[in-house]
Order: sequence, then structure tokens, then C-alpha cells
Amino acid sequence: MNCILCEGTTKKFWKSKNRKFVECTNCGGIQLLPQFYISEKAEEARYLTHNNDVNDLGYQDFVKPITSRILKDFSPKHSGLDYGCGNGPVITAQLEKKGYTISLYDLYFYPNTEVLKTRYDFIICCEVMEHFSAPKQEFSELASLLKPGGKLYCKTSLYSKEIDFDNWYYKNDVTHIFFYTVKSLEWIKTNLTFSALEIHPNAIIFSK
Repeated sequence: MNCILCEGTTKKFWKSKNRKFVECTNCGGIQLLPQFYISEKAEEARYLTHNNDVNDLGYQDFVKPITSRILKDFSPKHSGLDYGCGNGPVITAQLEKKGYTISLYDLYFYPNTEVLKTRYDFIICCEVMEHFSAPKQEFSELASLLKPGGKLYCKTSLYSKEIDFDNWYYKNDVTHIFFYTVKSLEWIKTNLTFSALEIHPNAIIFSK
């Protein structure tokens, strides 16, 4: 198969009894073969098992790298979108306490496509991009939803050669389809109309 992000060629990478992954020879992305994708119904059921209590202090700490950067970069007068917010949009809940106005979109829990017809100063994409089955199209749309000077705040676990994939916990979630590398992120920045990329330990920021 061709890479679902950059359309480059892929090679065999890793397999188990129930799943097979390939590696892109161009952007280095690791991706699950489509025949191993689970159904949307099973995916939604999996998300419902997540402990997404917006009042959970551990959950708040987990997303703090994103929340704190938005608070630093933007004020309540700016508009935001929580894309793929799930059934417990904790970042939105934290920002709303500070007076921010955030629109919500999630394929399963907030499927209001009207919010995708306007542009925003910032977009939140926390633990979402690894679920994209068409990342090129998804990131292109996210870029189009940003105003000039806007920022897309992402959070995911990046893959690097130093990681022991056999024992990498992140691959064990059956809803995770694509694992990004630094090279993958640089491809997105260069090819999908973003002007800048920042990679921090717990946050990835694309600027428009």
C-alpha cells in the first residue's frame, strides 16, 4: 500500500497474530494495514471506555502542556475549535473557566459539521491524529480552518527508531492507525500549507 499521509511507498514493519503495520520509506510513518481497522461501532465503544472525566485532576495534568500553551498564546477574545474532543472535552472545560469560547467537533460525540464551516484562531487536536485513516485530508482540512497566524495544537506519541515497537504500549490501542515521526510532521508542515512547526515533549504546534 502507499502511505496514507504522503503517498510514498511502504515496506513491511511489524506483525502480530491480529495486526500488521508497514513503514513509509518517505516520511517514516508507521501505519496499520486497512484490513485490520475496526468498525466505527467498535471504535465508538472503545472510546466510551476511556475515563474522560473533565474534573479528573490526572486528566487535567495530562493535557496541561496544550492548555498552558493556548493560555500563553491566545486570549479569551480569540476563537477555538476542539477537534476530536471525545465525550469528555477537558481542555475546553479548562479554557471555558478562563472565559474562552470553544466550539466542539467529534465524529461520534459532537457530530455538528456546522462548526467546520468557519475559521478559528486556534484548534485543539489532542490524542486524535493517531486515529486518522486519511491524515493528509484531515490535516489539509484543519489547515483550512485556521485563520492566518492561527495555531493547531496536537498531542500524540511520536515513533522513533529508539522505541522498542514490540513493547510499545501506544501500538496496543486497536483504534490507533498511524504513528508519526519527526519526518512525518515535517512533511505535513511543508506540504499542507503550514508555515511553522514546533515539536515539544508533550505538544506539537503547527502555525498557519
